[in-house]
This record gives sequence, structure tokens and C-alpha cells, in this order.
Amino acid sequence: MKLGITDLKNKQPWQDKGYQLPAFDINKVKQNTLKDPIWLHFGAGNIFRAFPAALQQTLLDKGLSDKGIIVCESYDEEIIQKAYTPFDNLSLLVTLKADGTTDKKVIASIVHAITATGNMAELTKIFTTPSLQMVSFTITEKGYSLTDSKGEYYQNVLDDFQTLSENPKTLMGMIALLCYKRYKAGKLPIALVSMDNCSHNGTKLYNAVKTFADNWVKNGLVEKGFTDYINNPKLVSFPWSMIDKITPRPSEQVKDMLQADGFEGAEIIKTTKNTYISSFVNAEQTQYLVIEDTFPNLRPSLEKAGVIFTDRQTVNKIEKMKVCTCLNPLHTILAVYGCLLGYTSISQEMKDKHLKTFIQKAGYEEGLPVVVDPGIIKPEDFIKEVIEKRFPNPFVPDTPQRIACDTSQKIPVRFGETLKAYIATGKREISTLTYIPLFIAGWLRYLMGVDDEGNPFTPSPDPMLEVLQGYIKDISLGDKGPFTETLKPILSDSNIFGVNLYEHNLASKVEGMFEELVAGKGAVRKTLDKYIKF
Repeated sequence: MKLGITDLKNKQPWQDKGYQLPAFDINKVKQNTLKDPIWLHFGAGNIFRAFPAALQQTLLDKGLSDKGIIVCESYDEEIIQKAYTPFDNLSLLVTLKADGTTDKKVIASIVHAITATGNMAELTKIFTTPSLQMVSFTITEKGYSLTDSKGEYYQNVLDDFQTLSENPKTLMGMIALLCYKRYKAGKLPIALVSMDNCSHNGTKLYNAVKTFADNWVKNGLVEKGFTDYINNPKLVSFPWSMIDKITPRPSEQVKDMLQADGFEGAEIIKTTKNTYISSFVNAEQTQYLVIEDTFPNLRPSLEKAGVIFTDRQTVNKIEKMKVCTCLNPLHTILAVYGCLLGYTSISQEMKDKHLKTFIQKAGYEEGLPVVVDPGIIKPEDFIKEVIEKRFPNPFVPDTPQRIACDTSQKIPVRFGETLKAYIATGKREISTLTYIPLFIAGWLRYLMGVDDEGNPFTPSPDPMLEVLQGYIKDISLGDKGPFTETLKPILSDSNIFGVNLYEHNLASKVEGMFEELVAGKGAVRKTLDKYIKF
């Protein structure tokens, strides 16, 4: 069982092992797509292969489309060379269900895969085709950033501002240039759709493209009509979206299962840029994609594959519901306390009564009272699915160490928004909360890089890690408080928590909990036992 278009012609071995094969003529779809492309995607990683590509596959299988997707990779071009080209752009999607069963489906909706380097002429041809409806992105939040932590433009960005080079140094410069070419081709309409897991993603993309357009106009490189084109939503739209599907790196366990089936080419490759790829992707079953329905040149009928199309306000509410209350804060609690208690699996943590009850109480008792209700998905149903089905799924090989990355950058949204909502509504003094301050105290304890048994561990990457650890470097297990002077630079930082915790009488509670957590070996478990009542 080899993953290749010719190899799929012998269907029997695949079907005998329960693999779902494409129900359409792959070569015919490829011809149709290259002649009149409708969907170009940037970012060839695992989430794209597991989700957007599988959505278009559903339309193709149902006979609701006769076109596939063209994908371009600009950051880690090894992905194309090692996970696409050897397999005729096919991939195997392994859906990991909570009951331990799997669905195995060959995805053939990606008909063409190229790197950004050296392919500007081909990208221009695709981008200037009148039939093109949508250009989508899964490039991570960093992909839209033009400035460093000081707010200064990166040198590559400044270089791209100065010229309309056919070989831009930045992806956003390339996208802006391709938009200019589409403008020159007759002000053709297009939707640029960020599918990245970040707030107001469409605006991040718009701001990046507009910044290039504005600088090019200022430098006399393009006419002002181009910025008018970018700013006209009837011609160029930047829809907001909310995406949700846990897609870990390829699993050794899944690889072994596939090889036992007789599937060849399941080796897991680590690229030089530390991307983990294979011919297969593994992902959870649950998925949500909600997109603002603004498409100037029509769009694929993705609602027939489960995508929710709605207005911007509703997208914003769903995103806030997920990121501020129903999923991401609970994930981060598990990440921090999981590292402290020596766990390496999110699903294993869900068997820990303290930790499961912790996220239940944080979610239901402190999150839901101020949750943003989107109206089309019930927050209570969403959070129940997260706690009862998604996190406990033992077949989704996700780790607290992965989730703990960049925690300082996540706290303002995942916890700060809830604190601000309580302050704004007056529903409750935040000083009376228990589980959010217990999380914050646990995060400070985590920054010490010592687990509950007293063993050192390496905290996950975080841009503020060095600064934060500098404040607490002199605290050791067994030290007695008060720790006010040591912790004040952190707990007073409204950039981290959304508010100054001292101004709302929450800091002293966090300091007290932190003192309990550093009392000695086993203090983390003892503190959980004190505050988490079953």
C-alpha cells in the first residue's frame, strides 16, 4: 500500500484495511484546477492537510465541486519536498476518535504543491486568474508580523518597502505584490482568508498587506488606486475566522498501526526547521471552522462540509468563547500544572481528579458567568465536549509541554479577558475568585523550573522567560514569604494579566497561594488538595 496516484488504482488492499479512497477522478480534478483555479492556500503544514484540505475533499467526494486546492509553502519548504512530492501531493488523514477507533482517509484535494522560492511566475499566473475565489492562510500568528518586540520593522520588511522585486524577502510582501498584480489584471475581486488560530486574524492580514501598499504608494512604486483596491471590501475582503481542531505532530503509535496495515512511507521526518511531518497527519475528530461570509468572487460551498458562515460579530463571539473561556484557558491550566506534576500527556492529566476538577471549576464556575455567548454554539455544550471528550482522548498525543509554550503571551487573552469582564460588569469582585488566582500562582511556581518532587525541568519556550525567571531566581523550595517585593514586577504588569492585580486586591491572594506551592516537595499536590474540592 503505497501512497501514489497510480498505486490507488488497486483499491482492494486499501478497502480491505478500511481506508477511505477518493470518490473522484484525481487527474481530471487536477486539470480543472490548473485551468481555472478557485483556491490557493499558503502554509502546507499539518493543520491544513488535516482540516481545510479535508473539507474540500468532502465537496469533491459529494460531487459538489470539480476543483481542488493549490498549496504554497514559504517558511519550511522541506515540507513540499518530503511530505508532498514523493506522494503525488496525496496525504493520509488519520482521525483519532475518543473510543480508540480511527478513520483512515486518503486526501487527494491538493492537486498542486509548490514552494514560494523560485515560483513567482507561477504564483502570478494563479493569482491573476479571474476564477480565483479565495487565498487562505495557515502560517501562524508570527507570519503576519512585520515588526519586532520593540515595534520596529524587520530589515527584510524595510527592504521590501523599497522595491517591487519579483523575489520579495517576506511572505506578506509577496502577498501584497500578488494583490497588486491582480489589481493590474483588472481590479479582480478576491477574498484573503486567514485560518490561523489568533484573534481578529483577518485584520492582522489586512494590516500587513495595507502596510506594504501604503509604503509602496509613499515611495512612488505603485499608484494610489492600489490602496483604494485593497480598502474596497467589494473587491478585496479579509474575513475573520475561528478554527479549532487539535492536530498534534505525527504519532509514533499511529505510524506503527499504519505499518502493521502494510502502509508504506509512514516514516516521521523532522525538518531542519523542526517541523514534524510524514505522509500521514493525525488529528482529533472534533473540528470547528467559522468564517465571516464576505467573498467578493463567490466561494466553495464549504457549508456543505460543515463550515459555519456568519457575520463578523458572531465570529468574534465564537472566538472569544473558545479562547477566553471554554478551551484555551483550561488547556493552559493543564499545561502548567501538568509540567509541575510530571505529566507528559494531556489525556493522562484528565485522569487526575484534582486537575480535572480544577478545569471544571475554572470553566463552569469562573468562566461561564461572564462568557461571550455567540448564539449559534452553546458555550455549555462546547465546554462539556472539551472536558468530557476532547481532552481525555488518549489517542490525541498532545503534551502539556507543547501547550505551555509562550504562556506569558497567552495569559492576557485566556485569563485577562475574564478578569476584565468581571470588573466591567461588576458581577463579582475578582479578589473573590479562587481558580484563576490558583492558576496564576501555579504559573509563577512553574517559572522556577522545579517540579513537585524537587526535580529540575526546562520550561517551554516563551519570549519573556528570561525576564520572568530573573525576578524569581532567588526563590527556592521551602522558602517562606512574604514574596510581595519579588513578585510585584510580575503581578502588577497589566500587559500580562490585562489588569494590575494589586489595584483589584487579587495579588495578595496569588502571593499566598504561591507561598503554599513553594513550601517544599509535594506542596503543589497539597495545595491542590486544599483548594480543589471534589
